[in-house]
Amino acid sequence: MAHFVIIGAGQAGASLVAKLRSSGFEGQITLIGEEPVPPYQRPPLSKAYLLGDMALERLFLRPESYYAEQDITLRMGARVTSIDAAKREVHMGDEVIPYDQLALTTGSSARTLPAAIGGALDGVYTVRTLADVDAMAGEFTAGKRALIVGGGYIGLEAAAVARKLGVEVTLVEMAERILQRVSAPQTSDYFRALHQSHGVHIIEGVGLDRLTGDARVTGAQLGDGTHIDVDFVIAGIGIAPNVALAEAAGLAIDNGIAVNVQGRTSDPHIWSAGDCAAFALRGATRRLESVQNAIDQAEVAAQNMMGAGADYAPKPWFWSDQYDVKLQIAGLNIGFDTIVERRDPTGDAVSFWYYEGDTLLAVDAMNDPRNYMIGKRLIEAGKSPARSAVADPATDMKALLKA
Repeated sequence: MAHFVIIGAGQAGASLVAKLRSSGFEGQITLIGEEPVPPYQRPPLSKAYLLGDMALERLFLRPESYYAEQDITLRMGARVTSIDAAKREVHMGDEVIPYDQLALTTGSSARTLPAAIGGALDGVYTVRTLADVDAMAGEFTAGKRALIVGGGYIGLEAAAVARKLGVEVTLVEMAERILQRVSAPQTSDYFRALHQSHGVHIIEGVGLDRLTGDARVTGAQLGDGTHIDVDFVIAGIGIAPNVALAEAAGLAIDNGIAVNVQGRTSDPHIWSAGDCAAFALRGATRRLESVQNAIDQAEVAAQNMMGAGADYAPKPWFWSDQYDVKLQIAGLNIGFDTIVERRDPTGDAVSFWYYEGDTLLAVDAMNDPRNYMIGKRLIEAGKSPARSAVADPATDMKALLKA
């Protein structure tokens, strides 16, 4: 009986094993995860869970009983020490698990502040795992002073939760604007104004020089010489793909675990999906750090482990919740040269449409689910409405889908 082993029990790993079973795979399945809990959702960690609005059990992607019911061996709190690709073996210390096909859904880890600048002090946190959030939860009490390093979505979401709980927040972004790596200036402007209206002190174009304190952080020295007093720090400076196991096993690495369009690595018996997997997209080798990619790419890989020979064609979408604003993003804005704004004259809904020439690439929609869905469908259908039509408040947007 064939044995498929999946290393990494996050969204991608959970999606992959479920797809194997629902697609009729009858062999052995072993899912190995380092965390001591079943696979869970990460997006609510820095929002609903941290706020106390979501119980631990609601984070789980499926009840723990599901895995036994589906005859999936779930190894929690287990660490793989090496992979012997030649022998097709996974090693967990002295334990050896043979495999016929192996999938690496090892995900990514939060980048940390260097110890040399105080990153190892008590009171300095990252936001990536359940343990991370549990460790920092007690810090979020009214009147405390938080420094958030990094103005990407993780940093901004953490800032929103902190303010809701009465924490004083200073956010420092080294780049000239928040969200610079992932969005247009218009989206940056929108969220800067949103956070400032909620009392967040945003400092852009200034880096962190070092954190100060003895055993525990008490302050921060910024690159412009400013010193601020802080009670705790959250580093939201991005994530790095977990590639150490793959690299040690001799797999090709290129901005992540290199896979082809079907999710196969440089070893014919090893596959990869999710945050850790890098593939050719829009003229470069890229990773998509999103729930959508983790699910869709993992499901294609599962089918291909069974011999389907299917290609993965990503249809990217993302979201972020901050205060009472839901940001929904469709498409990839890589290479845009024009932004078209569409604003609801009667409400607070607004969307920014990214174009490269006359080609629609992506949409950022704030509290505008209708236009988000229209934009998503247009992009997936390869349709690009005229920029003037999108900008015109009188345009029936739904009609653009039939054009």
